[in-house]
Amino acid sequence: MIRFLRILLCVAVLSPLLVAQTTLNAAGATFPYPIYSKWFSEYHNAHSDVQVNYQSIGSGGGIRQVLAGTVDFGASDGPMTDEQLAQAKFKILHIPTVLGSVVPAYNVPGVSADLKFSPDVLADIFLGKITTWNDERIKKLNPGISLPSTEIVVVHRSDGSGTTYIFTDYLSKVSPEWKASVNKGTSVNWKVGMGGKGNEGVAGYIRNIQGSIGYVELIYALQNKIAYGSVRNSAGNYVKATLASTTAAAAGVQIPADYRVSITNAPGKEAYPISSFTWLLVPQQSRDPNKGRIIREFVEWMATGGQSFTTNLSYAPLPKEVTQKILVTAKSIK
Repeated sequence: MIRFLRILLCVAVLSPLLVAQTTLNAAGATFPYPIYSKWFSEYHNAHSDVQVNYQSIGSGGGIRQVLAGTVDFGASDGPMTDEQLAQAKFKILHIPTVLGSVVPAYNVPGVSADLKFSPDVLADIFLGKITTWNDERIKKLNPGISLPSTEIVVVHRSDGSGTTYIFTDYLSKVSPEWKASVNKGTSVNWKVGMGGKGNEGVAGYIRNIQGSIGYVELIYALQNKIAYGSVRNSAGNYVKATLASTTAAAAGVQIPADYRVSITNAPGKEAYPISSFTWLLVPQQSRDPNKGRIIREFVEWMATGGQSFTTNLSYAPLPKEVTQKILVTAKSIK
């Protein structure tokens, strides 16, 4: 009897160790890192045998690593190009996860009010054509605000970045000069400014450098208590990034079968113009069937129960029609 009890005790002690743990390795965008970190933690709490190791290295790095097959899935705020997809030795699915906004965040001495930015002024600041905060064009947009003669310090991303893709995609739509001289991409040849690594790096520079302006995902401006302005949208209204204005940017946009869609400068009176989906980059056929099953189940949870965590972190949840499409797409992940 005692021996039997000892055997039962050993089984009780060892049984947790007998449960195989699966670690998924992933890398990519910093834009959605706060919500991804929350999701991976919550999913592990509900599925103790699943661990996700996510490296927040920027969208460019996520795309490179998923193409190289060194991660189980990647993440990007800018969709892969046709050329990049053609390089892949396997089919890669774009899975939308949330909607987010990129905001013009700034540190202007003595200014606590929200500033307004028109598309042309925003483009010319980042082109280096507007160099001081009391420039007449900025003053005209912001009557009644005392703007200093402080020199503008432009801060941009130094790494391959989906946040950069979203911001430059927007500027390419609203400024012919920007499109001709800089264009869009996860990495571009900046005319002026200093580079910060990740949304965290850019936010850190803006917080500490007087006169600076840069672009970050909304949650990074909120977490770092950095001022950010409203931007004139395609309907002519100045709109500040909120959950509602980000969701409005996706309203009425036709979602293609592969989900690769741009919603910057979207139509709509209340649409915030620098909004975007962000995507997981998932191999349709995993080299490990067990990992493929886990990724499929995670994607299904993310598109449904996982969406309840979005708003507390200042991301807009997926539209219901997109969720329904994702659940169909998920079935093909093996």
